[in-house]
Amino acid sequence: MKRLFVVFVLLLSISCKENKEAKEEIVLWEAYNDSAEVAANQDHEVGRMRYKLIQSKVLDKNEVFRPLYDEVSQFSKEDYEALKPLILEQDIPTIQTHIIEGALSYEKLVLFYLYRIYHYELDNATTLNTVIALNPNVVKVAQQLDADLKKSPTAYRHSIHGMPILLKDNINTEGMKTTAGAIALRENEVDDAFIVQQLKKNGALILGKVNLSEWAYFLCSGCPVGYSAVGGQTLNPYGRRVFETGGSSSGSGTSVAANYAVAAVGTETSGSILSPSSQNSVVGLKPTIGLLSRSGIVPISSTLDTPGPMTKNVVDNAILLDALFGYDAEDKASIETKWGTSFYASITWDDSLQGKRFGAFKNLIESDSIYRSAIEKIKAAGAEVIEFTPPEVNMDGFISILNIDMKNDLPQYLQGHVKRKEAVTIRSIANAVDYNAADSTVRIPYGQALFEGILADSTTAEQLQGIKVKLETNGRIFFDTAMDAHNLDAILSINNYHAGYAAVAKYPALTVPMGYKDAGEPVSLTFIGKTLHELKLLQLGHAFEQLTKVRKMPPGYQ
Repeated sequence: MKRLFVVFVLLLSISCKENKEAKEEIVLWEAYNDSAEVAANQDHEVGRMRYKLIQSKVLDKNEVFRPLYDEVSQFSKEDYEALKPLILEQDIPTIQTHIIEGALSYEKLVLFYLYRIYHYELDNATTLNTVIALNPNVVKVAQQLDADLKKSPTAYRHSIHGMPILLKDNINTEGMKTTAGAIALRENEVDDAFIVQQLKKNGALILGKVNLSEWAYFLCSGCPVGYSAVGGQTLNPYGRRVFETGGSSSGSGTSVAANYAVAAVGTETSGSILSPSSQNSVVGLKPTIGLLSRSGIVPISSTLDTPGPMTKNVVDNAILLDALFGYDAEDKASIETKWGTSFYASITWDDSLQGKRFGAFKNLIESDSIYRSAIEKIKAAGAEVIEFTPPEVNMDGFISILNIDMKNDLPQYLQGHVKRKEAVTIRSIANAVDYNAADSTVRIPYGQALFEGILADSTTAEQLQGIKVKLETNGRIFFDTAMDAHNLDAILSINNYHAGYAAVAKYPALTVPMGYKDAGEPVSLTFIGKTLHELKLLQLGHAFEQLTKVRKMPPGYQ
C-alpha cells in the first residue's frame, strides 16, 4: 500500500510539473511592431505626444497575465454581460448593496474587472499600457471575503471592504515589485506602504499596479507624460494617441476611466493627481500634505509629496480617502486629525449650492467657454461667485525643493525599504544617472535632464529652508487674498492649472469632471480650499457633480 502511495505522489508531481510548464507556455499576448503608430504621431500638435516608442521594451505581458489566467478563463462573456448592470459605472454603496443582497459577490466583482483588463489590455489595438502587475492572490482573497460575509453577515465592514483597488507603481506593495517605472527598480521587493496597510486593514482588495510617468515625471524634460521604461507609453481611453493621459499618475487615471477597478490610488507632488484625473474625466483629490502617509512611497519630495484617491465619482473618493488616512509616526509630516478613525459615515451629502461662495479666475472666465458655462450653472444654483485676479507671487526656487529633497529622500527610501539590495544596486541619484547612461536606448530614450539637474543643483540646506518658507507663504497669499477678503468656501480652477501654488501652500484640491472639448478631450473643474478642508471640498464637489452629471464613459471602453 505504501509503495502504491509513493507511485501516486510521483505521478501527481509529474502531472503538476507538466501543468505548470503548459501554463508557462500559454501565449496570451504577443509583442508587436509599434513603428507605424509612432510614425503617425510625429505631426501631433502637442510636442510631448511625438513618441519614440509606445510598447515597453522590457515588459512581457504574458508574465503579468498568466498567473490569473485559469480563474479568468472560466469567467464567460455571458457572466460578464449579466454582471455589467450591477457593476459598470456604479458607485461603491450601490455595489455593496448588490453584494449584501446576494446578487453579486466579491469574487465575481474581481473577475468582472479582470475580464475587462484581459479583454482590453491584451489586445494591442485597445491596450492603454496601464496595468503592469496583477496580484496573483486577489481571487483567493475575494473568495475568503465571501466566506466571511456568509459566516458573519451583520459584522461591521468598512465601505471599501472587498473593493478592487489599483495602485500607482511607486507605492510599496508586498508580493508585487515597486518600480516607479524605472528599470533600476525592476526587482524592487518591498513590504506594504502605510497606506496599503490601511487599505488591507479596512478590507480592500489590492488588484494590481498601474503604470506612471517614470520616477513620477521627474526624470526627463519635455518628454511624454505617462511614459515609463517598465510599462511603456500609457494611452488615454478618450483618445488613444490623440489626447495626453496627464501625469504622473497616468495609469491610475486611465484605469479608473476604463473601469478596470472600483478606484485607484495616485500620488502628487505638483499636479500629478489633478492632471491625469482631469485628462481622464475622473474625480481626483490631492489632500493636505500630511493627511495621508507617504511612508513606503518612492519619493520626489518629502516637503510636497502626497498620495490621493482617484475615482469615478465623489462618493467613492470620500470612501477611499477614509480608508487611506491615519496618523503615521514614521512620516514626519503626518497630521493627527480630529476625524477619529473614520469620517465617511458622518458625512451628510447636501447637494445644495445655495449660499456657497466661490472665487473664479477672471482670465479663465474670459478665455475658457467650458469653465464660463460651469460658473454660470453654479450661479444659477444659488451660489455667489466672486471674479478675482490673484496677486503675483514669486515662485523662484520651486525646482530646487524637488532637486534637493529627492537627492536626500531617495537614498533614505532605498536604504529603508528595498529588501534585496543585491537586486537593486543604485543607492543615490548619481548611481541612477550612471545606471541609466549605461543603456540609454532602453533605460532613458528621452534622456534624464531632470536627474542631471538634481546633481547640478548647489542649493544649500539653509537656502532650501528659506525657499520652502517663502514659497509656502506665497502660495497661501495667492489663494488667501481672495478667500479671506470675500469669505470664500473654495477657489475654482481648471484641471491642474494652479497645482503648483496649491502644492507649495500645502492646500487640498479636488478635481471633478466639468465637460469635454469639441474633439472629446475631458476638462475638469478644480476646487481648492484651505488646510484640512477636504470634507468641505468633497461636499462642494458632490453638489457640482450632481448638478451637472457630465461624466461619460470613454466610447471604446463600454
